Amino acid sequence: MDKYDTHISIKAWAEEDRPREKLSGQGRRSLTDAELIAILIGSGSRDESAVELSKRILHHYQNDLNKLGKATINELCKFKGVGEAKAISIIAALEIGRRRGGTEIKVTEHIGSSRDAYNIMRRHLVDLNHEEFWLLLISRANKVISKELVSKGGLSGTVADPKIIFHMALQHQASGIILIHNHPSGNLKPSQLDITLTKKVADAGRLLDINVLDHLIITDSSYFSFADEGLL
Repeated sequence: MDKYDTHISIKAWAEEDRPREKLSGQGRRSLTDAELIAILIGSGSRDESAVELSKRILHHYQNDLNKLGKATINELCKFKGVGEAKAISIIAALEIGRRRGGTEIKVTEHIGSSRDAYNIMRRHLVDLNHEEFWLLLISRANKVISKELVSKGGLSGTVADPKIIFHMALQHQASGIILIHNHPSGNLKPSQLDITLTKKVADAGRLLDINVLDHLIITDSSYFSFADEGLL
């Protein structure tokens, strides 16, 4: 075995490089992002500690945990010193953090604004590398009846069939619907396809007496509301 491929445990690190002891003695908030990731990794190599490896990984993702949260197992395994098990540990930990962030928002069942719809659906759509199209089904009392995944697509788009949308709405006897999809690119501007689809669904909804209340485009950090912008 090459000496540079020899893994060393956290116990063998210098005192100042032991994030577990630092967490135990000073509390979790005293640790940097790199130190937290180093605990997940557990060991480095003879020429690089787990903290140094973690710093290298974070630097690649511009020290942005949201970008790191989108990394795949294969992408992480490209870093020297990261095998499949370590990659899975990192991805799982970041996914737990994402889910916790979603549960910390007090989700209301009543829709009174675009922000309410965004808070309900954000956790389903952030950190995705592909587009998904969802439907919020709303009662006459503006309560959420159901959340339904309509379709999945690629990085550049997904196709939502109005027939499927209204089939779901009629099945649940919804009086209103909110269309929701994400833009993995981070661009909040609606595409011409988004605008055309929204108009088509809104026109069909009027014939069926099912109100299209809004269409939200969600990115990792914000959202665009067709209703708020006067496009419905």
